[in-house]
Amino acid sequence: MTDETSTLGRLRCTNCGFEAPPGDDWGRLTHPPLGTLTQCPGCGSTNVHNLG
Repeated sequence: MTDETSTLGRLRCTNCGFEAPPGDDWGRLTHPPLGTLTQCPGCGSTNVHNLG
């Protein structure tokens, strides 16, 4: 059995450096032209990158 967080990778906020696996820690923001964006719970930034 594999650990789900290791297979999903991690997300990191470019603005403040917050890092966590995808999931409930991250907020969601709806932007009509772009769709749903991932939002950092630490600073509110949507500049979030998948670390793989």
